[in-house]
Formats: sequence, structure tokens, C-alpha cells
Amino acid sequence: VDRMRLQLPAAVNMIIDVLQAHGYEGFAVGGCVRDSVLNRTPDDWDITTSATPYQVKELFSKTVDTGLQHGTVTVMVHGVGYEVTTYRIDGEYEDGRHPKEVQFTSNLTEDLKRRDFTINAMAYSKDCGLIDEFGGMQDLQRKIIRCVGDPWQRFGEDALRILRAVRFAAQLGFEIEENTKKAIVELAPTLSKISAERIQTETVKLLMSDRPEMWRSVYDLGITRIIMPEFDAIMETPQNTPHHMYNVGEHTLKALSLTEKDRILRLTMLLHDIGKASMRTTDANGVDHFKGHGPAGKEIAKKILRRLKFDNDTIAQVTRLIYWHDYRPAPEEKAVRRAIYKVGEDLFPLFLKVQRADNLAQSMYLREEKLERIEAVEKLYHEIMEKHQCVSLKTLAVTGRDLIATGMKPGPQMGAVLQELLEMVLDQPEMNEKEKLLAWWKEHGTCQKAEGTL
Repeated sequence: VDRMRLQLPAAVNMIIDVLQAHGYEGFAVGGCVRDSVLNRTPDDWDITTSATPYQVKELFSKTVDTGLQHGTVTVMVHGVGYEVTTYRIDGEYEDGRHPKEVQFTSNLTEDLKRRDFTINAMAYSKDCGLIDEFGGMQDLQRKIIRCVGDPWQRFGEDALRILRAVRFAAQLGFEIEENTKKAIVELAPTLSKISAERIQTETVKLLMSDRPEMWRSVYDLGITRIIMPEFDAIMETPQNTPHHMYNVGEHTLKALSLTEKDRILRLTMLLHDIGKASMRTTDANGVDHFKGHGPAGKEIAKKILRRLKFDNDTIAQVTRLIYWHDYRPAPEEKAVRRAIYKVGEDLFPLFLKVQRADNLAQSMYLREEKLERIEAVEKLYHEIMEKHQCVSLKTLAVTGRDLIATGMKPGPQMGAVLQELLEMVLDQPEMNEKEKLLAWWKEHGTCQKAEGTL
């Protein structure tokens, strides 16, 4: 037992004090203890106790039954919830995920030894100090992710822990201990039993860490082969072209490391070149080409994101960015307006960030010129937005309603007219006024002028 002092929030100390005053034990446990030792701010505070859920409910006025069968009650203090869980021993695991039964125990050690990694198996209270029976403190100091006890047993209980090991390594910048690593490589195939939602959560946490390029470990340990085999294909796709210095997978990891912390951006960079494996051709000079890998990548990415149960909004944004990521508008107002219209006003700033990261992960060949084009396009984008120029049907000065007012019948015809007007305004922004547009259309419109219109 170490006499280390940690700062716990007042509410956590209060809950532990109440438990102790009634003859029960109470400790902060798990991730919040780990983060406190590392001087990181914990996301939430978990408390473990010898009291049963019903005893806990009797002691606190405001509680929510969050998982009574697993021994968890949420105690509310000033509108914030703190999970209080009874010490437990997990019974047999039946499906690589859920214990068949949960036994409560009055022994803290029994509770700690069923946890995943040593750094997550420490408990703390101000009266007892740090309880660390599995060398968690030492592993934190040596920057190591190690299973509590036998890694084969730990991963056998819950295969998701295989991905969690890599995710913690990425978040903390730690190494995975050798034996733990060996078990991961052997048991990676058991991840196929885990629900897509849980895999998605861990994937996003890893990609949103300070080291998204640690996705490489997910590949090296044989995990992507189970959860995203499409990634393995790009790790085996060479790029013999002056524009690149890495194979597609290595380029992807490099681009990820150059991308700011944004969920849509990082998912996009992970998958931006996923279409290259199937679209690679080599010309007579031995140079590789990847024509059409954007549109192809959009389809593959959609399949991957759907399989991982991402929401439709995320899928729509990521796949649109992948579709256009290789589109390079010339740094001229006209071309940039057209580009904003195609990519979408909302996504255009992200589109430029994708292109910048993509470029910086390529070879030095023409790098300055490529970056200059992006800078110039970005500058024009800001000017166009500041001038409120029309870059979508939303901002076109004529609506379907205006066309109906001139006697046009509603229908597909109308959409075609609006589209034609928009195309014209993208080239001549000063024309975006209702009278001018209607007059121009009367004069030059090529869409069939339906009888009785204008």
C-alpha cells in the first residue's frame, strides 16, 4: 500500500465517507485512479464498494438503477452521476463477452483481479491510500500495458480487450507487454464475436487519441484482418510513382498523424485511399496509376462504416470527402465556386484539410507547388464566402416558387431550369438577382420552355 495522495472531487470523497461511516468499504477505482496518477483529468469517477446495490440505495437520497444485475447504482450529486459498483467476481463467460452470473464479494482484491490491465486495477481512498496489488504503478512508470494475471484468460473473457489494449497504448503512448502482445496475436480472430458498435467505439477512441498513427499496431497485431480487412489490402499496395514515397497503407498512417483531432477528418484520412488497392494499374514505364480511386473508395468506405454501424450523417460526410479528395480545382474564382458547389459548402474547409494532410504525406516531388495551390484555393474560398456569392441552390436568388409564379408547371422540368440558372451564376456571380435571372432565362434558357411559361 502506497501512501500516495490523490485529489478526488468533493462528491467522490463524500460518497466514500458515507459508505465508510455505515461500515462499508469504498474506493475510487479504475481509469479515474490511473488518470489521476498521470495528472490527466478523468472523464468520470467510478467507485467500488463492499455494500450491495440495495444497501447503497438506502444510503443516498438520489440514485438511478443503472445496472443492478451487475451491481451498479448511479448516485446523483448536484446533477452529476457517479457509478457505485459492488465488489464482484465474474462467473464463467459464455460468449466471449458477458459473464453468465456475477457474484458479489466483500473482498476488494477479488474485484480488482478480474479487471483488464494492471494500470486499470488500482483503487484509492484518502484513508487507505493507493491499493495496487498487481504492479499497476510500476507499469505506469515503465509505460506498459499489461493484463492482470493471464492474458489468454483476460482476452478470453472479453475479446474487446484486445482492441482496448491498443487503444490505451495509443492514448497514453505506452508499449504493450510481450506476453500480452503474444496473446493478442493468437486471439485476434475472437474479435469476430464482438458487436460492431463496441468495435466502432474503440476505433474512434484510438483515432481520436494523440497518436492515431498507432492504427499501425492494429494492423501489425493481426486485428484489422478481422475488423477491417480492406485496410490489410492497402498495406500491401505499392505506389511506384514520383508523387509517393510510401506504400498506400504507410502513406495513410502518415496522413493520419498529420490530421487535427476531428472525428470526420480522422475517419476520412484512415479511409481516403482505401480504393487504391482495387484501382491500381501500372503503365509501360512501370509507373503506378490509381484512376478513379476516389469514387471507388467512397463505395468501399460506405461498406466499412455501415458494417461498423456508424450513423448516416458520419457516413455521408466521410464518403463525400473521400469521393472528392483527389479533385484539384485551379486557384481561380470560377473554379473554386464550382468546387464549393460540388463538395458542399459545409464540407469545403474539411476538404482543404484532407488535401493538405494528403500532400504532406506524399513525396517531396512538387510539394511546394501543390501546397501553394491549396493555399490559393483556401484564400479564394474565404473571399467567396465573405462576398456571399451563390454556391448552391440554397443561395440562388430564384426558387421553384418564383418559376411557378411565372406560369411554369411544377415537375422535373423545374429542377432542370434551376440547375441551369445555378450553373450560369457559378460563372457570373453578379447575375444572382431574381429579375436578372428570369430575364436571362427568357433569353438564353435551353431547357424546353413548357407551353404557357414566361
